[in-house]
Amino acid sequence: MEPIAGRFAGHTVIVTGAGAGIGHATALRLLAEGARVVATDIEEERLASLAEERGAGAVVMVAGDISREATVQDVVAACAGRVDALANVAGIMDGFLPVAEIDDGTWDRVLAVNLTAVMRLTRAVLPAMLVAGRGSIVNVASIAALRGSVAGVAYTASKHALLGLTRSTAFIYGPDGIRTNAVAPGGVQTSIVATPRSESAWARIGPVMQASAPPSVDAASLAANILWLMSDEARNVNGAVLSSDGGWSAC
Repeated sequence: MEPIAGRFAGHTVIVTGAGAGIGHATALRLLAEGARVVATDIEEERLASLAEERGAGAVVMVAGDISREATVQDVVAACAGRVDALANVAGIMDGFLPVAEIDDGTWDRVLAVNLTAVMRLTRAVLPAMLVAGRGSIVNVASIAALRGSVAGVAYTASKHALLGLTRSTAFIYGPDGIRTNAVAPGGVQTSIVATPRSESAWARIGPVMQASAPPSVDAASLAANILWLMSDEARNVNGAVLSSDGGWSAC
C-alpha cells in the first residue's frame, strides 16, 4: 500500500475529520501523492502534524465544526474555486444507545455530524465540480450502514441514510462527470469514542460483535480504499458501496 507518486498532483481535495484516524491517514496519503489538501477538523491542534508530514503536496488547514454552515463555507473558500475530490470522513458515535433510551441531544448531534454535514459540504462543492465537468466524492459509511447489530440507533440510522445520500447523488450527477461512492469500514484503529452508554443494548450487541467481528485494521488501509475510489483508476465506479471490513458484512 505504498503511495503512488504524483497520482493526485495538481488536484485540490477536501478531507473532513483530518486530525485523527481515517481522515488523518487519508490526508497524509493524498499529500504524499501530490495533492493540495484542504484539511478540516474540529480540533485545531490535531491538524498541526499534517504540515510537518506533508510530503509532496500542500495543506490548508481549516479548524471548525463541520456541522456548522460557517465552517462549510470556510472550507469551500479555502479551495479557491477548484475542488477535484471530497472525502467526507468526520463522524461520531452514539454510545450504543437504543431507540428506547436515545435522548434528543445525542440523536441531533450524531445526525448533524454524520449526515447533515455531509449533505451540506456536498451541496457546497457541487457548483465547482459541475463547472469543471468532473469530480469525485467519497463518503465514509460503516458496517453499521449494512447491519443493525453493531451500533446504537442514531449512528446506525445516520450511516444507513448516508448510503441513500451517496446513491442519490451518484444517480443525479453521474452524467455530469461527478462520481459519488462510499466505503463501509469494519473495525478500524482510530480515536473515535465508542464507550457503551446502555447496559441493555450492549448486552445484546456486545456478544454479536465479539462473535463475528474480524480483527481491526489500521487507518492507512482505509485511506488506500478512499484514494482508489477518488482516483481515475475507479473512473467507472459510481454509486458503489465498498465494504472494507475483513468479510464482516458477509457473516
